[in-house]
Amino acid sequence: MGASDDIHDHGIDDGNLPSVLPGFEHIHRFWDAKNHIYSAKITPGQYYVTSQGEMISTVLGSCVTACIRDKISRIGGMNHFMLPVLRDYRQDEWTNTPVSLGTRYGNVAMERLINAILACGGSRKNFEIKLFGGAKVLDINTNIGQMNIDFVRDFIAKEGYQVISADVGGIWPRKINYYPSSGRVRVKHFYKVHNNTLIERERAYIRKLENQQLSGEVDIFTP
Repeated sequence: MGASDDIHDHGIDDGNLPSVLPGFEHIHRFWDAKNHIYSAKITPGQYYVTSQGEMISTVLGSCVTACIRDKISRIGGMNHFMLPVLRDYRQDEWTNTPVSLGTRYGNVAMERLINAILACGGSRKNFEIKLFGGAKVLDINTNIGQMNIDFVRDFIAKEGYQVISADVGGIWPRKINYYPSSGRVRVKHFYKVHNNTLIERERAYIRKLENQQLSGEVDIFTP
């Protein structure tokens, strides 16, 4: 199956979806007939937490995703961020929702994901963390993927956590299927990308943020 097929889900919305945790009702969920499981699909700037044995999936280029779960309660989730740090971020500045401009940045996305798992009954001492993404897919001077990797590793170390496995860097996009209940992660590298949807999406977003930076709205690359 080509990479272009894998970038899009094959499921259909189902009236029998598992119950969703408060605040995540907007996340696209469906029955994934290929993997025989209910799945939540997240995009840049989103995160999702579940206790229902669902799969969480996303497609990554230079973005990074952290898969975090409480290995005892089996509550866990995944985020997807495009840039390392939102400067001047304050925890009380953004509404407590999985969707905001802030969650496109690593420092906000990590705090939100961890806090959501804790709010649902998870415990820091039981955390199991895996990292993915950060490829150099954009032909620009700034290696955003590596900056994302450096940020998230530093964040986790400063918080006193450990990464038990990672598949980061390189030049190829990835599709990630995460199963918080078991901790299993399936990774597919797109060695032949048959369409440029992912790369064009990232280019457009970087152009947008560069324009905001020039106008003084946001400072994007400086940690």
